[in-house]
Amino acid sequence: MLKNWINIFIYHIKNNKIFSILNVLGLSIGITGLIFALLYWNDEHSYNAWNPEKDNVYQVVVQLSDMPAVAENSVRLKAHLESDPNVTTVVYADNWYQKDKIIYKGKKEFADKIINVENGFFSLFPFQIIQGNATSALKDGTSIALSEDMAKRIFNDENPIGKQIKCWNTMFTVRAVYRIPGNSSIAPNVIVNHMKDLVDLNKNRGLFVLKILLKIKDPSKVDVTRRMLEKVYYDEIIVKSSKEAGMSPAEMEKKIGRFKIFMEPLSQARLHSIVDGYPEGRGNYQFLLIMAGLSVLILILSIVNYINMATANAIKRAKEVGIRKILGASGKDIIFQFIFETLLITSFSILLALVIAELTLPCYNNFLGKNLMIIGRQFYLQVILIFIFTIVAAGIFPAFYVSNFESMKVLKGNFERSKNGIWLRNGMLIFQFAIAAFFIIGSNIVYEQIKYLSHKDLGFKGDQVLAISLNLPSSYYEGDEIGQKIFNRYTTIKQELSKIKGVDQVATGLLSFDGTTDDLWPVWYKEELFKQTAIGLDYGLLDLLKIKIVKGRNLSPKLASDTLNSVLINETSQKLMKLKDPINQEIRIGNQKMKIIGVVKDFNLLSPEADVPPMTFYHIKTLDMADGINLIYVKLKSDNIENSIADIEQFWKTKVDTEYPFKYDFIDKQYARTYESYVKQKNLFSLLNVVVILIALFGLLALASYSIQRRIKEIAIRKTLGAETNVLLKELSGQYVLYCIIGFLIAAFPVYYLLTKWLENFAYRINIELFPFVSGFALLLALTLLIVLSRAYQATRADILKHLKYE
Repeated sequence: MLKNWINIFIYHIKNNKIFSILNVLGLSIGITGLIFALLYWNDEHSYNAWNPEKDNVYQVVVQLSDMPAVAENSVRLKAHLESDPNVTTVVYADNWYQKDKIIYKGKKEFADKIINVENGFFSLFPFQIIQGNATSALKDGTSIALSEDMAKRIFNDENPIGKQIKCWNTMFTVRAVYRIPGNSSIAPNVIVNHMKDLVDLNKNRGLFVLKILLKIKDPSKVDVTRRMLEKVYYDEIIVKSSKEAGMSPAEMEKKIGRFKIFMEPLSQARLHSIVDGYPEGRGNYQFLLIMAGLSVLILILSIVNYINMATANAIKRAKEVGIRKILGASGKDIIFQFIFETLLITSFSILLALVIAELTLPCYNNFLGKNLMIIGRQFYLQVILIFIFTIVAAGIFPAFYVSNFESMKVLKGNFERSKNGIWLRNGMLIFQFAIAAFFIIGSNIVYEQIKYLSHKDLGFKGDQVLAISLNLPSSYYEGDEIGQKIFNRYTTIKQELSKIKGVDQVATGLLSFDGTTDDLWPVWYKEELFKQTAIGLDYGLLDLLKIKIVKGRNLSPKLASDTLNSVLINETSQKLMKLKDPINQEIRIGNQKMKIIGVVKDFNLLSPEADVPPMTFYHIKTLDMADGINLIYVKLKSDNIENSIADIEQFWKTKVDTEYPFKYDFIDKQYARTYESYVKQKNLFSLLNVVVILIALFGLLALASYSIQRRIKEIAIRKTLGAETNVLLKELSGQYVLYCIIGFLIAAFPVYYLLTKWLENFAYRINIELFPFVSGFALLLALTLLIVLSRAYQATRADILKHLKYE
């Protein structure tokens, strides 16, 4: 029996080559999309899955009223956490990640993922210890632990344990070598414990300064710890400040704001954190859901397409089924035969999908910035489930549909005049039209939004402006007058850069256009507190970036007061403080009194997801912030940019920094990366749009061909009676135009609703207008008519006698 089924299957494959290829290709495309979505889904959900402590490890996140939530906290929480009976381990950590060179016997290796944490880190992140032990790995300020890769780079085959290496201008003893078992929210290549001074409350009284990681005994009681921390902030900040100011705590809380604590478990850090609290960053959960949802939708579309073609093709096999039933085959036999054929086609489709996925995986990895591989027991189990789902979904209905043919009716030749099953095929065709319309309209709207962001006036000009990373030796950060030493070094570099051919302007500022400059400072005006982004900068930076001054004047090197108490504000800040005439008004940044000398036109500093924040600008020396200089901005002339960059790099490597690699970025490209994930969504939508249209056209081609084939004798008779070709074409294509309209109307509301929700991600966005809907419908209708009319025209050109000679 099985051999007979295979022979029948091969026979029909040979006689229906085109539609067999379309069946396999359609299913394989749908399965390929789902494979890619599964690889991405599995990778994102694998973060910290290896960590047995993932449900007990929490990060403390704090938010002060309308300020963005931050993962930095005060050292004053330490004593309270250590006395909490539900907290077993408290680990403070410095900013992730830091970088420096590692020196061993004159050999230098650059490390870009150095973390500075307290002892106890390995109880929260139990990396696999290859050499040494976790207990003593970070026992004191001279201890250091290295990743397996870093240890090999420094020591080759030499045993690193007990060896001394230099980092941060300090000698450390290697006490452990570790391997990270899987994707981790913290994945350093060097771990040190250099926290003694940082966690000393007498030396570090800042409010938002250090990360806090906790290991909790009972996660169900973590809310008690959260409320305790909120009370500590209230008592330590609000109550104490109110006593010093001679006002009630309620009045002070109204001025300063309310502290709100979030306790985020490590198990949710990757996809559900409210901040970029961990060094490996957050995943884009919305993008993940979009990709998974669209991939499942395309697989369903592929299955619907297969069912459509299978049931349409059943017309040709009606007599075969009728004869087999008369010869003794039961309905169950017919069902199993057609399910078996579906099993074979699905097997071919999955094999082809795996081949396509493997060949295109490098492009996919480049698209996501990942290193995914088609391996793993979980993945293969998922492929098996896809296989089973596809067979059940695509095979059951056609099998039952065919098995219910009435033997005598189909042998008399009456089946083709039956309406049985046509309504369902037409319904599935409408479903295909609806999905195609959804993707066509949606991709148009997404494209327009990304185009809008790309061409929007940002308020600054970042083209031809380099942001060069400045790494100074640790000696600059030691001793007295650190800021002055660093500013003097910057000034020397600025003078030398200005002499290079092709360099137009040079300046610096404590800001970055990668979306990370969002720290808020207390700005007081008439004893009212306003939280604003305060930015120190050098003379000329605003001019360099073509940022306009709409009122007053810019900072000037000719006025000594501009390095003492002069400040500029942006338009948003002026509106926030309700200043009609801001010039010469006095404000206070922290405890420093400042005089407003100008108003800066609003410009986009953060990603397009956020509004322009209120900002104040002052000279970098005013608040002694020069020790924070880590970028130098260089404006290039338009001619010979490549040569200018090469000359800057040569100067940098020989005169500025011989230790670190020369690293720069163009500001406009840097800012574009703040909405890079949305550009990826646009590209994904565009690609899937093409795929969906192709699959839908496959199904339309098959159904139109079979539908017209069923009416071929009718067409021949009507032509014999004098019917014109254009009348026949109009009648044959009319139903498909109707299905196209119905499918479009079904898709219109979901696409409008979902894309409106998507656009809410952006502070700056387009309005959804009628054009994407009109153009989408026109494209869908044009493709439908192209397919249907081409098949219908071939039918009207057929030889009449061939179809009527036996009538």
